Amino acid sequence: MQTFRKILFVPHGAPTFALNPGAAGAAMSDMVHKLSPPRAIVVVSPHWDTHIPTVSMAPQLETIHDFYGFPDALYKIQYPAIGCPELALEVATVLRNAGMKVDDSSQHGLDHGAWQPLRQMFPDADVPIVPLSMQTHAGPEHALRVGQALSVLTEKNIWVIASGNISHNLRDWQVAASTTGETPTYVHRFADWVNAKLQTNDVNALLNYRQDCADGRQAHPSEDHLLPLFVALGAAGVGAKPQAFYRGVSDYVIAMDGYAFVN
Repeated sequence: MQTFRKILFVPHGAPTFALNPGAAGAAMSDMVHKLSPPRAIVVVSPHWDTHIPTVSMAPQLETIHDFYGFPDALYKIQYPAIGCPELALEVATVLRNAGMKVDDSSQHGLDHGAWQPLRQMFPDADVPIVPLSMQTHAGPEHALRVGQALSVLTEKNIWVIASGNISHNLRDWQVAASTTGETPTYVHRFADWVNAKLQTNDVNALLNYRQDCADGRQAHPSEDHLLPLFVALGAAGVGAKPQAFYRGVSDYVIAMDGYAFVN
């Protein structure tokens, strides 16, 4: 039997995922139910982006509704998660030990990229959570280094959950929604390319996806939603094998593929 390393890359999709999680949400819930519960979780999301890694020290995490123009029901959702200042200090320490400058926030909560998948996996909000910010400007290699620094925490039953999407081009979403209503072919091609590189542990190709894959730039005009994948890769360590617990597309252009890393 394979043993999960407690490192996940999970999709969060559009804000409406919270109301209609569909097959991706069901797969996410089913996957977590097969695992022993974590002591705590470090979560990264592209929707908390800072110049240097910033750790939330908040003991109670606000549910941040960082989106506009959606159904009123979305803004009523609360995910009353608790923080873990003790673990937050550990996170800051391992990052500093890896040579990074680190900041902290006394009150930052969970943006929708974090609370949406967490709510699906842990609906009772009964696991302590430490949010950690991303640095889009620093690129994939920096995200990989952040994950590598966090890897030591997984030996203490700390899960690292990286939330993003394998493809994320909102301009193409607008085109598809207003015209064809179809998924552009590059979405599946890029998701297949990422999956193939993950299965062969070709980290160098993934790091250089914008040059090595013809669909890379169109799948991600901005790198923010793919960078969490590199945090997961770094935390998983050399030779870790990803297992896809779901592969599919929602909202025309958002590849909702999710991966758990196993020994």
